[in-house]
Amino acid sequence: MTYNLEVSGKKITFDFKNLAEQANGSVFVKLGETMVLATAVCSKQERDVDFFPLTVEFEEKYYAAGKILGSRYLRRESRPSEEAILTARLIDRAIRPRFPKNFFQEVQVITTCLSWDGENDPDIVGLLASSLALLISDIPWQGPIGAVRVGRINGQFILNPSYEEREKSEIDLVFAGIEEGKDILINMIEAETREAAEETVLEAWDFAKPEIKKIIDFQKEIAKEQGKEKMAFVEKTAEPELKNEVKQFLKNKLEKALYGKERKKELSSLKDELTAHFEQKYPENLKEIKNIFEQELEEILRKNILEKEKRPDGRKLNQLREIKCQTGIIPRAHGSGLFCRGKTKTLSILTLGAPGDVRFLEGMEFVGKKRFMHHYNFPPYCSGEIKPVRGPGRREIGHGMLAEKALSPIIPPFEEFPYTIRIVSEVLSSNGSTSMASVSSSSLALMDAGVPIKRPVTGIALGLITDKGSLENYKLLTDIQGPEDHYGDMDLKIAGTKKGITAIQMDVKIKGINKEILNKGLNQGRKTRLELLKIMEKTLPRPRGKLSPFAPQILTLQINPEKIRDVVGPGGKVINEIIANTGVSIDIEPSGLIYITSEKEETAKKALSWIKNITREVKPGEVFQGKVKRILGFGAIVEIFPGHEGLVHISQLAPYRVEKVEDVVKVGDIIPVKVINVDEQGRINLSLKDINQKPKIKNAKRSR
Repeated sequence: MTYNLEVSGKKITFDFKNLAEQANGSVFVKLGETMVLATAVCSKQERDVDFFPLTVEFEEKYYAAGKILGSRYLRRESRPSEEAILTARLIDRAIRPRFPKNFFQEVQVITTCLSWDGENDPDIVGLLASSLALLISDIPWQGPIGAVRVGRINGQFILNPSYEEREKSEIDLVFAGIEEGKDILINMIEAETREAAEETVLEAWDFAKPEIKKIIDFQKEIAKEQGKEKMAFVEKTAEPELKNEVKQFLKNKLEKALYGKERKKELSSLKDELTAHFEQKYPENLKEIKNIFEQELEEILRKNILEKEKRPDGRKLNQLREIKCQTGIIPRAHGSGLFCRGKTKTLSILTLGAPGDVRFLEGMEFVGKKRFMHHYNFPPYCSGEIKPVRGPGRREIGHGMLAEKALSPIIPPFEEFPYTIRIVSEVLSSNGSTSMASVSSSSLALMDAGVPIKRPVTGIALGLITDKGSLENYKLLTDIQGPEDHYGDMDLKIAGTKKGITAIQMDVKIKGINKEILNKGLNQGRKTRLELLKIMEKTLPRPRGKLSPFAPQILTLQINPEKIRDVVGPGGKVINEIIANTGVSIDIEPSGLIYITSEKEETAKKALSWIKNITREVKPGEVFQGKVKRILGFGAIVEIFPGHEGLVHISQLAPYRVEKVEDVVKVGDIIPVKVINVDEQGRINLSLKDINQKPKIKNAKRSR
């Protein structure tokens, strides 16, 4: 069965072929010629865990783009690319809040890109397909979700823009929404913008909202025909007697620990004390007892914030934690920045590299080079834990890319600053919003390195506390930390400059938020951002005037593209000789732009001079001190500078008739010569007799 929906002039096709018939739900969705298959599978039994075991995968298949990629020895997809991981996280963040609370059966959603047309991004298609696969399944999921991407070119909003349009767009905003009564609520945002105003984001939502409603209504109609009956699920509640006993034991201890100076340690000790107290009486209910502890803790936090505006650390709702900044703390780093916000501390270290140090990307959607990279590390010690140290996980990749998006708009163009830039943010201590802290420390590291960025960037996370999900009674929190993030209803991260927003990421744990809350959040984010930037500017107001002495030096030279082969030489002989003798690295663009990178300026200048001599355009009338390389019967071949030779015809050797070339010059002689002309084939004709002075010939005896 096939269903078609037109969104902003583009047809989206939903096809139920039932080929993945053993999945709880599956659907093929196509936009243009980009097609995905989404499947949803649920385990039959609950897992004995205290979290919802949902896994979301996005599978990129090279065949979708008609490519055979991978190493020479492994021509198949291996681990997911960063793009695939980010798409999986995008889908996860939108669908996760719509599962029932305390649902512990394992669910896996796999979205596979089967065809990619190079115009339509599979991420939005994948999110819609995942929504519909869950909606028609028997899994107790409370959808559907509508999602669109919004761009803006020359002041005009565009829905689901193509890749080409996104390159020109001022904004790249992804909204996901759900229906609540007669309204559409926002339940996920992912945005990258070129310093957009807060009003632009709100206008983009107004533009997207009707289309999201259309997509939601369409999915509901499909579900009426294709949907299965949902499996029975009743949320478990604690026995009243047990709950009362736990509450009696805790009394005022829980609130005292929550608002104590050593909150984390005190809460952990109290939980251990609670477990030990009931271990013998209720040995089979320890998991339930821990859940009651968490519920009581959440209730206290929410009640105090809503009724008394009392936060765990005593701050006002819109108050920042103490901010400290420092730069230049790593001795040999090209740039470094430390940003501390309360107990959250991130250290960013910047490295400048040659143009050839770019990262080569090879994926389904993109094959090319990347010159600016931000990597984020979250070691176990930053949260006081002991865990195996492995490669970056999905969270680290997601947070690293969020910071990279936030910083990208202020990075100078390659033409102005021809360096490859890599920043690594190490989270030293975590207590809320380390991703936004890494934006701030990275901005400081860029300025410390002397990178001529447009303006510094910073970021802040805002939270939300509601009265059981009600959007009528709520409080916005600025600069959320541990418990406010864990028990709160929203995580709204906003990064930007004085001029505007560069990145947004929003997740919720409730149904969603309305425009009013988004508006207040954006405005509070701007106010806090400006406050943070003032503090950062006191540490380092602008980029340093010169690069670190440990940073490589890059010299540039524009040559005639036709001369590239002369610089490279046969089999790379010439360029390899330059590199071997000077120790530099050389990158040549097809346009003839050459980048010479070296740790020492003098070696870079030596290589530059060498290349200048090779590529120099010889002009008539120029005079050189040339070296005789070969003697021919009709003249002498003279090297005027490395790589350039010309002919002094026998008639041009002297102002008299010369019988034999050897009578005037010999191999090895250094003679002054003048360029007569350069013919159409690039051959240089020289003269010795036209020199307006008595020729000075070294190592040669003149004979008559």
